[in-house]
Amino acid sequence: MINEASRKYPSSNKKHCPDCGALTIDKCPNCQEYIKGRYLSDTIIVVSRQKMSAPKFCEYCGNPFPWTESALNAAKELADGLEALNEDEKEDLKKSIDDMVKDTPRTTVAVQKFKKLIAKAGDEAAFKALLMNVLAQVALHRLGWL
Repeated sequence: MINEASRKYPSSNKKHCPDCGALTIDKCPNCQEYIKGRYLSDTIIVVSRQKMSAPKFCEYCGNPFPWTESALNAAKELADGLEALNEDEKEDLKKSIDDMVKDTPRTTVAVQKFKKLIAKAGDEAAFKALLMNVLAQVALHRLGWL
């Protein structure tokens, strides 16, 4: 999240993310709808020190934003390199990652599969670093990462 009010205060916008260098966006690359930021009113003043986090999915078309897609792809690439898992287990791990990003009834099942396969592979730390910002809150809690 570069600027929580990119249209109202464009002077605070940045062309590139200072953390990763990616080109910043204010619209969904898929449907071109604006990404919502913080609600600002000319008559109500809200003081909050809590920084907004960037959304994972577009609320209009449902597609993942580039930062979500990048984290998922990196985690799946990491899964493919786990030598302790066979090909079916690697595929199960990748499917569980997709299900843990969303808060759905499949999240609970995905968390259990993920825990089992990561315990076998012995590489939780690398996945934690990649997925901390994109997993659903319920998945993060059930994994004990929050």
